[in-house]
Amino acid sequence: MIEILKILFTMPFLLYSCYSDLKIRRVSNRVWKYMLVSGSVFVIYEIFTGGTPYLKALFLSGVIVFISVYILFHLGAFGGGDAKGLIVLSILFPLYPIFQFSEETYPLLGKPLIGLFTLTVLGNALLLTTLVPLGMFCYNLLHFSPEMLKKPLYMFIGYRTEISSLKNKEHLGLLEKFELDENGAVIRKFARTGLDFDANQKPELEEYMKKGLIGKDIWVTPGLPFMLSITVGFITSIIFGDFIFYIIMRLILG
Repeated sequence: MIEILKILFTMPFLLYSCYSDLKIRRVSNRVWKYMLVSGSVFVIYEIFTGGTPYLKALFLSGVIVFISVYILFHLGAFGGGDAKGLIVLSILFPLYPIFQFSEETYPLLGKPLIGLFTLTVLGNALLLTTLVPLGMFCYNLLHFSPEMLKKPLYMFIGYRTEISSLKNKEHLGLLEKFELDENGAVIRKFARTGLDFDANQKPELEEYMKKGLIGKDIWVTPGLPFMLSITVGFITSIIFGDFIFYIIMRLILG
């Protein structure tokens, strides 16, 4: 019962963080502070009922997740708000939540060998994020134009949009840098992380277009909020379990 209550308590915070991340691409620290402070009721209760084994699990979960997300954060895998959210989850869920509902035992795939719930959430989130390029490619097929064939790999990470429409769209990045060479021709260079078009001379792009140096459409990449992936990873971890562990075991056992 305590696990179901913790899940019901956690979901509003995660859903709000998704909304905030989608709208302004950041999540206020207050969200995680409120979640940790109000969720401490569960932690205190489980310390009294679980004793030393629970304290050991709490310490192990917090330390391992903190080190993991600290490294990934500095590698640029996700933002500070995502990291803080995962750390709070590691404190609220030091043990993998196993519960029964409607005569079913969850997670449906069983408890993974390494029962660190937050790492499972992160693993599921990263695994599900790998499906985004496939979805982007399908989107481009539905909106196909011959111009896409010049940069076919871009179809997995972005889409083409009119330069004139950029001012009406938020949270997009340019997939290419545009520079003039000594002969006055435009050189295109791939921008690995996606350049914010506001900070990268949008007026120049319009000028290049007017001079006929570039077309009216350019490649852009959407800034996808990772909190959305974390929330989906949380839900799938609760209902199904550890996808990566399950896939590996299926491959080993055939």
